[in-house]
Amino acid sequence: MAGDFAKADERGVPSLVWRAGQERRLEMIRRSAGTRLDGGQVLVDGCGIGMYNRALLKFTPHVFGLDVEADRVRQAAIRVPNLVVSVGEYLPYRDAQFDVILSHEVIEHVQDDRLYAAEMIRVLKPGGRAIIFCPNRWYPFETHGHYWRGEYHFGNTPLINYLPNIWRNKFAPHVRAYTARGLRRLFDGLPVRVISHRQIYPGYDNVVRRAPKLGTFVRRTTYFLERTPLQKLGLSHWLVLEKRKIDG
Repeated sequence: MAGDFAKADERGVPSLVWRAGQERRLEMIRRSAGTRLDGGQVLVDGCGIGMYNRALLKFTPHVFGLDVEADRVRQAAIRVPNLVVSVGEYLPYRDAQFDVILSHEVIEHVQDDRLYAAEMIRVLKPGGRAIIFCPNRWYPFETHGHYWRGEYHFGNTPLINYLPNIWRNKFAPHVRAYTARGLRRLFDGLPVRVISHRQIYPGYDNVVRRAPKLGTFVRRTTYFLERTPLQKLGLSHWLVLEKRKIDG
């Protein structure tokens, strides 16, 4: 387990266990993809140790994945097929190969997020969908840790994302957090249309495990907030894009 946290400042920590929060996001992916997921070609763009690859195999045998960390790919390959070591900015796939692309809490870590976005759309089929989860700038905590006096501290840190960029990026230079407009701007000029875009709260699985009554109350309350203007303060963006079909 310690190895999974060794590069948390550079790459984040992939999904290590499957609990209610992951199951909920899987259902969001299922709804976002629609029938494209049923037997379709699916890419998990930044697969970590393959948790979502394994879950998506319920719907199609054609699930592919890549990750920049070779040790994570080796660990994932024990459970799931079709994995490569690569970076999202230079995908080793042909144009218009995939029906669905999942980017789950990855784009905030890449070197060039605009190139990463363009590559996703390049390998997506016309009519295919890209499903993106990534950090929301207005969530009250920076969940990827922070730097202080040159030393990295793992964990949740309050209010860092509310600082102006010049200060926010001193505490958290290792990870991005996006406003809604800033995230969609990455796809300006690309042949896509926005199907849906909203913010979602976490599943609080750790809180539920330690204090079930309290955790369940917090979970239900924040899930309700997703149906109000306070969704703006959610943990993550959930953005669904569809590649436009070329006429003729």
